[in-house]
Amino acid sequence: MELINWNEEDQKYIWHPAQQMKDAEVFPPIIADHASGMYIYDTEGREYLDMISSWWCNLLGHCNPEVNDAVKHQLDQLEHVIFANFSHKPAIELCRMLIPLLPQGLRRFNFCDNGSSAVECALKMAFQYHYQTGQSQRQRFMCLSESYHGETIGALSVGSMDLYAKIYKPMMMNTIHFDGLDCYRCPYEKTRTSCHCECFESAEKAFQAFGKETAAVIVEPILQGAAGMRIYPAEYLRRLHHLCQAYGVLLIDDEIAAGFGRTGKMFAIEHAGICPDILCTSKGLTGGYLPMALTITTEKIYQAFYDEYGTHKAFVHSHTYAGNPLACAAALSVLTILQREDILKKAAKKAIYLHNMLEDALGSHQNIGEIRHIGLINALELVKNKKTKQPFDAQRRIGWHIFRKAMDRGLVLRPIGDVLYFNPPLTIDTETMELAVARCTAAVHDVLGR
Repeated sequence: MELINWNEEDQKYIWHPAQQMKDAEVFPPIIADHASGMYIYDTEGREYLDMISSWWCNLLGHCNPEVNDAVKHQLDQLEHVIFANFSHKPAIELCRMLIPLLPQGLRRFNFCDNGSSAVECALKMAFQYHYQTGQSQRQRFMCLSESYHGETIGALSVGSMDLYAKIYKPMMMNTIHFDGLDCYRCPYEKTRTSCHCECFESAEKAFQAFGKETAAVIVEPILQGAAGMRIYPAEYLRRLHHLCQAYGVLLIDDEIAAGFGRTGKMFAIEHAGICPDILCTSKGLTGGYLPMALTITTEKIYQAFYDEYGTHKAFVHSHTYAGNPLACAAALSVLTILQREDILKKAAKKAIYLHNMLEDALGSHQNIGEIRHIGLINALELVKNKKTKQPFDAQRRIGWHIFRKAMDRGLVLRPIGDVLYFNPPLTIDTETMELAVARCTAAVHDVLGR
């Protein structure tokens, strides 16, 4: 029997996402063999505690038996069908199940196959809506600084992360960016308790200058993920919603990362008590089982596209795997478990325990500037100087080195620059949280000392 070196074979063929492949020379990828609950196991039998939910999408742990059975059952019924002029029960049931969970007013579902595609769909929908309602001058989009909405060209255009977008700017749309939301390094020198959203003045200036030509604003609600798990006040969202209504600008709510309980609410925008015009969601939608996304909008927007064929007002936008029955079956099972087991309520109690453990273990460390948290999400910002909040030189790659040490200890962290974060499955138990904190603490000490 031929013995295969899977690491060597991987490096012959595979171009992995979001990393410099030359790093694999010193830190090769882990070859995953199987997974169960909170753990991934490699081909040599080593375990890895998955504290980032495999890119934030795994809600209920790996290989949940109930979700497994739902997908297996669906596989024998219908694996895929064109979603133009065909529909199927799992897709219809999923919409029916989501309606009471969504912000009031959202009721029309466009099925996509990943988060970036859902954002592209939302941008096109907003643009065409204005065109078909007599406001063809509204051709631009607004977004926040340090925002991230995906990797396709449209999604990159409404993001503000140069790490992802800078090189592609000649290809991108001319969007409007306004500042705000770095609460840890607040330019107004406010604390989280004294904040009155002074930074909102940047949004107000942007609307005054460009509000009449803007189709939509897109925002990550409450939590800016790729910016370093930045958490900001709900009042900012309320003010932004009011500004959109005053200027006739649509509000696109990007719940791809924050939706399905990650911030303690089913959808993060619930913290602000407002309803967006369009909501995008993916990741946790299927619990990480299969790629699927939704762009959900109001009846008002839907009706702007509803007309006789000859008017050419249809939304001619499609994905081959839109409404895939297997993905719908997984999503239905995930939602059923979330509600039946009261997962969000249980996770809220665990969230307090996890944050307190991290504070006790690392809160006083000289290089941990802040441990911010919402729901089960905790972000540890690494700094060179705790008093001045001076960051480390990016070339030192402190976060990456801690990530490597954590992986050696069987903990999956994958930091964002010099921000370590915990974003575990909602079903994590206290014993596993304690183990994760211990392994994280040891990895931090390995690199930065005590």
